[in-house]
Amino acid sequence: MQALFDYIISTENRYNNVVDVDDKKLVVNTEITERDHVFVNRIGKVVSVPAGIKTEVEVGDEIIVHHNVFRRWLNQQQQERNSASYLDEDKYTVGTDQVFACKKNNKWVALPGYCFVKPIKIKDKWALDTDENLKGELAYTNSQLSSLGVSIGDVVGFTPNSEYEFNIEGQKLYRILSNHITINYGPKKKNNRSSGKSID
Repeated sequence: MQALFDYIISTENRYNNVVDVDDKKLVVNTEITERDHVFVNRIGKVVSVPAGIKTEVEVGDEIIVHHNVFRRWLNQQQQERNSASYLDEDKYTVGTDQVFACKKNNKWVALPGYCFVKPIKIKDKWALDTDENLKGELAYTNSQLSSLGVSIGDVVGFTPNSEYEFNIEGQKLYRILSNHITINYGPKKKNNRSSGKSID
């Protein structure tokens, strides 16, 4: 089975809504609401790649996808419905615009046009926000940013409202469009705001 312009992926769990507490498992969410997206699984395994599109993603790779791929919703009669991506109980079609990164050699690599940034915690204990505003550490990069001298571990600045929050393998990350990365402050341990380089 192969789609012409979409990926076909599989998943064992639509939602990441179970946490371990001591020796027991606790379900932390069972509702379908406008806020349940934080519990939706974002990782699938590639069953087939698009027949009509050249891609670096291969069958068997894990990929990071949009939360709406696996998310269920309620119609006006309050009946549960599967997403438009649903094929059967464990398979989904995914458009190329809904795939943001793939895992190669046990490392996540952002696909062209995207990157993932790790928020930087504010050290001031009196600060209301726990993360620095519009700044983070580059976690997953792509060839475009690499060619501009931006490397994993660099502290980068980004445009307002460009961050799309993910929880990947227990780590809070922001998916950001590459062209919304505006400045490179350099490696985190040597970070100095005054020495940042703008990215054209």
